[in-house]
Amino acid sequence: MSTTNPAAPAAPLAPPDPERIAQTVATRLPFRGEMTALSALAGDASNRRYFRIALKGTPSALILMQLADPEGFKKSEEAVSGASAQITELPFTNVLTHLQRTGVTVPTLHYFDREAGLLYLEDFGDLTLAEACRHADRATLEALYRQAIDQLVLLQVKGTTPPAPGCIAFHRRFDVPLLMWEFDHFLEYGITARNGRPMKPADDAAIRAEFQRIAELLAGQPQVFVHRDYHSRNLMVDGSRMGIIDFQDALMGPATYDLASLLKDAYIELDDAVVNGLVDHFLNGLAGLGVKVGDRTAFRRLFDLTSIQRNLKAAGRFVYIDQVKHNPKFLADIPRVLGYVKRNLSKYPELASLRQHLAPYVTELQ
Repeated sequence: MSTTNPAAPAAPLAPPDPERIAQTVATRLPFRGEMTALSALAGDASNRRYFRIALKGTPSALILMQLADPEGFKKSEEAVSGASAQITELPFTNVLTHLQRTGVTVPTLHYFDREAGLLYLEDFGDLTLAEACRHADRATLEALYRQAIDQLVLLQVKGTTPPAPGCIAFHRRFDVPLLMWEFDHFLEYGITARNGRPMKPADDAAIRAEFQRIAELLAGQPQVFVHRDYHSRNLMVDGSRMGIIDFQDALMGPATYDLASLLKDAYIELDDAVVNGLVDHFLNGLAGLGVKVGDRTAFRRLFDLTSIQRNLKAAGRFVYIDQVKHNPKFLADIPRVLGYVKRNLSKYPELASLRQHLAPYVTELQ
């Protein structure tokens, strides 16, 4: 497994050359366009940068993705277990090619300027699922989330079978070492770095033993195609469509992972009743495509355990992004994700010991 954290701060990117972009738009795309403006878009926590290219005619705009390093694709921005050392193709384009066969809504890649590290992509607009739901009434919110669930069901079922050996996601997986690396990432940043002091050895040992048990349970589940960051800021509401972005870190993992990422989101909190209905909608969707669902109560327990793992990792990641990448904007989301963890720890008596050992170091769990 690659445990070298690849998201360390990079040197500031030089702005892309407007003349090169204008020339590309005029001569290299499947259609001939004329660039009228180039504007930077707000970034995320990655080392990539994004721009909108305004055009005359149709389409009226494109998204330009600028890679931090044209050769930087050889390292994932997330820790991985699998064939990371064998990457010879940009993961984004590799996974995109696979997803285009599944029927999910992903952006069209019009052109890849490899020398400059610039990708010219279909524009899904600026409206994320998070923003679309921020002031929506409950009926609208639930309809949008059902649409996101429908895309997820398609992603899992059509994305997993038949296997696609040419897709890098099928050579990486959420195994025990990777799940434990993410738990350790929380301990390193969500506890030690956040508090400025390490845990007592007895607490550390007890917590790691509980984490190991959860990791082994999750890694033992049937493996499906996992986006790995399927949440409300990576889903774009484009009219009647819902576009999926940021899928380059896809891998194989449990069916509960993307569902927990979506429904126990760092950026928008859903009522428990809504979550319950959407979990049922997901399972009904799987059944509708011929996937055997099995015991729904057992599935919900796995969903909750996955949520604990995912949300602890997110909390640690947000501290890491602040302290290492000097980007504090995600710190405000830590109480929300740890609130999910507290409720799930309280829900299952078997997790009482884990909460007991974590709570002295995490005020949100007390």
